Amino acid sequence: MAQQHTIGTHATTISRIDGRTFVTYHDTPIVTVDPDGTVTLNSGGWRSATTKTRINQAARQFNLRFSVHQRDFQWFVSVDPVAFGSPMIFDLSIPYSSKYRTRTLPFSDGMRFHIDQTRRTA
Repeated sequence: MAQQHTIGTHATTISRIDGRTFVTYHDTPIVTVDPDGTVTLNSGGWRSATTKTRINQAARQFNLRFSVHQRDFQWFVSVDPVAFGSPMIFDLSIPYSSKYRTRTLPFSDGMRFHIDQTRRTA
């Protein structure tokens, strides 16, 4: 099993351009973090185990406080509400799970959410 706390290196690059951080797997920017804390997720249509792993590794390495998981062949994103204060999810309503202390929503390419930068510390 691949290590989960840092981003794997096979076909994966991390770049910073104009204050934005891009994690690219093959030719797809799978995680983009804007300077204001806006995170954009994109599988490029490749819903593979490795794509999901790279997204989760990026979330852990950059302390973005979300994770992607799969259930019944469907991808979901769980976000830690502590990272958001009052969650700012663009165009999405997120149900809260008190059991896991997360908000979970279906994954969609191009989905965006905002992380409160003051709450990103571990």
